[in-house]
Amino acid sequence: MQGFGAFLESRGLEFRVDRFALFQNIYRPGETQHLPVEDGQRLFDEFFRTGCGEIEPTPGAVEALQRLSRRAEILILSNAPADAEQLRADWLKRHGLPHPLILNTGPKGPITAALVRQTRGASAFVDDLLSNLDSVAEHAPDTATFQHVADERLRGLAPTSPRHVRIDDWAELAEAIEGAIAAVRPSRG
Repeated sequence: MQGFGAFLESRGLEFRVDRFALFQNIYRPGETQHLPVEDGQRLFDEFFRTGCGEIEPTPGAVEALQRLSRRAEILILSNAPADAEQLRADWLKRHGLPHPLILNTGPKGPITAALVRQTRGASAFVDDLLSNLDSVAEHAPDTATFQHVADERLRGLAPTSPRHVRIDDWAELAEAIEGAIAAVRPSRG
C-alpha cells in the first residue's frame, strides 16, 4: 500500500486510508469525495504495470516464505493485471522469492481448488480480503485459510470472520501455516 500511495502522489493524488476499500481511498487534494471506483481500478492496474517493481516487501514476509519453502511448495496467486506478470515475477525473484506466480481475475476459490487437486499434501491460503478467503473455503474446504493484513493502517479497518484465522505478523503466520500443512488432508475417495 505504501508503494501504491507513492505512485498516486506522483500523479498528484492522495491516498487516505480511512476505509478498507482500496479504490475509495483515492482523492484529489482538498476534495472530500473519493475518485470514481473505475478511476481507482485504472490507476491500480497502471501501478502494477509500471510501479510495482519498486515496492518494499512486507516486514517478515520474505523470511517467513523462505522458511516455509523448505517444507512446502509455495505459489503466489495474484489478482494483478496480466501485463504486470513479468514485473511481478522479477520483483519476487529479486527479493529471494522465486516461486511460481499465477495471475487470476475474480474470486480465488476456483483456481485454488484446481491447484489443491494437483497435490497430495495439506494446503493453506493467505489473503487480506474476506471475499477471497470465503471463496477458497467454499471451493477448497480442506484448505486452511488465513487472513493477513500487511498494511498497519488498514488492520483496524479490515473486516474479519471467525471462519478464517487472522494473523498479521508474518513470523506467527508462518508458524500457523506450518501447523496447518503438517496435518494430513482427508482422502478424496
